[in-house]
Amino acid sequence: MNVYEHVFRSVSGATMPLGHWEGQPLMLVNTASQCGYTPQLAKLQSLWNEYRQSNLVVIGMPCNDFDGQEPLTEAQISGFYWDEYGVSFPLTQKISVIGLGAHPLFVALLETYGLDILPKWNFTKYLFNSRGELVEHWPARVEPDDSAITHQLERQLQSWVF
Repeated sequence: MNVYEHVFRSVSGATMPLGHWEGQPLMLVNTASQCGYTPQLAKLQSLWNEYRQSNLVVIGMPCNDFDGQEPLTEAQISGFYWDEYGVSFPLTQKISVIGLGAHPLFVALLETYGLDILPKWNFTKYLFNSRGELVEHWPARVEPDDSAITHQLERQLQSWVF
């Protein structure tokens, strides 16, 4: 399973192949505007700002799978994320991460790693290395600035240098 093989649509509707960032590490996060963890958007933006020069790409994937916590349209999502949290990292259109309508990336994760890999809630974080391989994932309760995440980012930093 290689993350760069997958394609999304951006929040604006454009095709968004993850292969565009091939050779760069990716942090993918299923997000929602009406979740108790929504304030993590500010911390994800901070990670994006801090590690962007090291080629880390943070991508938010709005998701309405958990208690309808992403009721907004794509246009509303973009505005809300920017206005409330200053989010400038890439966002996909709303996707499903579980169930029959799950995005192919999450189907591939399930097939490769089993059921425990799937999000149990919004703001599950997935870190892929510059080869497109899954390095680690963290549940929603683990904040983006948690030492478990920043340690893994720092640990991987050497392999990200071009």
